[in-house]
Order: sequence, then C-alpha cells, then structure tokens
Amino acid sequence: MNNQEETILCLYQDLGWSTYEIADSMKTYPNKIRRILNKNGVPLRNSSTAQKNALKKGRAQHPTEGKKRSQETKDKISESQGDVWDSLSDEEKEYRSKIGKDSWEQKSDEDKARLIAQAQDAVRESSRTGSKLEHFLLSELGKRKLRVEFHKEHWLKNQNLQVDLYLPEYRSAIEVDGPSHFKPVWGQENLEKNIKADLQKTGLILGSGLVMIRIKQTQSLTQRYMRNILQSLLSLLDTIKDKYPEENERYFEL
Repeated sequence: MNNQEETILCLYQDLGWSTYEIADSMKTYPNKIRRILNKNGVPLRNSSTAQKNALKKGRAQHPTEGKKRSQETKDKISESQGDVWDSLSDEEKEYRSKIGKDSWEQKSDEDKARLIAQAQDAVRESSRTGSKLEHFLLSELGKRKLRVEFHKEHWLKNQNLQVDLYLPEYRSAIEVDGPSHFKPVWGQENLEKNIKADLQKTGLILGSGLVMIRIKQTQSLTQRYMRNILQSLLSLLDTIKDKYPEENERYFEL
C-alpha cells in the first residue's frame, strides 16, 4: 500500500470523509477512490449512511427540512407507498417481514423488555386518551358535520360502559380494536380477557337496540390505510341512514 492509498483509507475510515470529498481534495474521480477502497478490502458505506454523514456535516440539506407539505401531497406520497407495497409479490412481502423479525431477535433481552414496556405504556395511554385511528375518525367525521361523542361513558342505563365513538343520529356505537383485541400481543391470557370483555360490550350494545361497528386494526396505521377505513365507515353509515338494520343485522366489522 502506497502513501496515497494510506491517506485515502485514513480519510474514509478514520475521519468519515465521503468518496466525493476525498476525490475533490485529490483532484480525481470518486470512482477511483472507490476502486482503491475495494482493493484494500474496505467496505463502502451504504447510501443511507452516506446521506446521514452529509447532513451531519452540512454538505447536504435535508430535502424536507423547513418545508411544510400540503395534505394533498401527503396523500399522494401515502398512495404511492401503498401502491409499491401492493405490487410486491408474496415472497417479497414475506422477505421484508422477516427482516423486521430478524431485527427484533437480534436485540438484547434488556432492549426487548424496554420496548415492550414502552408499547404497553402507549396502549394504556391510548385507552385513556384515544388511539391515533380514533382521533383520525373523530376529526374526519366532524369535518363532515356528523355529531360524534368521544369516549362516551355511562350512556346505557345501569351500565358503567364506555365506547370509543358514538353517533346518536345513527344510533351506532363504534369500537376501534387494536391488535391486542384479536392477537396474543401480551399473551394468550390477556387476549382471552379482551375477547370476553369485547363480547360482553357488544352484547350490551346490541341488546339496547343499537348498531355495533367494530373496526379491527389489521395493518400498520398508514395514512392510506386510515383513509380506506374512513371510506368503508362512511359507506356503511350511509347504508344505516337509508335503512336502519333489522334486529339481527346490527353487528358490523370493518
């Protein structure tokens, strides 16, 4: 290894220079720098790491920093990302899911315990203040001038019962169920307790002559997914408004 190569390795590995910075200082081309690094067995940084270094050093400006995106732009980005996912084969989706599972398995027991505790705290907080999907639906229904009562309590006679969203004009109660309501997120015992409590609540609501709508969160809460849930809900509410369902047809799942 000559002096020039030693300098390149030092700049790249020890000082964190990019191939572009090194090439510029030596009046040559980035590709030549990359060939020298490859020749000496130095792994090249991926584009994500390189971009982070550039932002940190001020050599590049974050593409969205200081810029406020319109809701229309956000929706287009969300739809585009959703289209990419939909276009993937089942094998590719499984591969990407496996990456996440492998990443989890590589974490230490301490990190796993910390993350689980944080998730449990988030679930408890959302049960008190409402989940992201609940607030999204509350906002969107409100924009459409629908009367919505949020986390309504003590509304059934002789019952200490709370529902996520209640639409009195439609005589409909809406429960937004996160994954812990139908998956053993916190273990089988907790799942069985949740299922039992949900069945009891559903029975009380239907027994009062009301419509019960359960929205089951089966995917990550992307903007696209929440908009699709909203459209399904609005369509169902239109149907209920046109003709209130018969007694044995008042339970719906979305």
